Amino acid sequence: MEKRDHWNSVYATKSEETVSWFQNDAQPSLDLILTHRDAAARGIVDIGAGTSRLVDRLLDNGVEDVTLLDLSDRSFDVVRDRLIGRDVQPTFVVQDVTDWRPARTSGVWHDRAAFHFLTNRASQDAYLSALKLATTPGSIVIMATFAEDGPERCSGLPVQRYSSEALSARVGPSFQPLETRKVGHRTPGGVTQSFQYSVFEAV
Repeated sequence: MEKRDHWNSVYATKSEETVSWFQNDAQPSLDLILTHRDAAARGIVDIGAGTSRLVDRLLDNGVEDVTLLDLSDRSFDVVRDRLIGRDVQPTFVVQDVTDWRPARTSGVWHDRAAFHFLTNRASQDAYLSALKLATTPGSIVIMATFAEDGPERCSGLPVQRYSSEALSARVGPSFQPLETRKVGHRTPGGVTQSFQYSVFEAV
């Protein structure tokens, strides 16, 4: 409940476009997902979706089977309001990913900056258990974390920074690395944060 209270407080007190992780274009996540459209057609789950506009951009591009997972119900109030009038709506799941047991598998697992908040091995293992349950051979996994030279904290919380090699080792041999990208994210406050994006295929 402490984690849920923290994130509900963040989304209750800060506007969508002022949080440090805000992106209007949802890049490079959008391009990485659209590169794997066949997998995306089997469904996308966005972990730690918050108020991200990735779902808007996916719907704009005809990708309609989207599940959003976040432990903050307040963040989803923002998304629901923003998507009013859309013919297609995502599925909303209010759940801590470390407690989640997905009812279905997805072709794409996307996570921009959720995993790096898990700083102990037990919570990381619980996340990876959910990941394995939600994917099948051929599923694409896109994970973005702060890079080794990225911030040590975000939203007042400590994070675990990764190189692409360290993340691949932590995810384990069930997921074959396909691509990595180093990305500088410019926050609304004008600060550049160093991210690394890794793409894997479930084997």
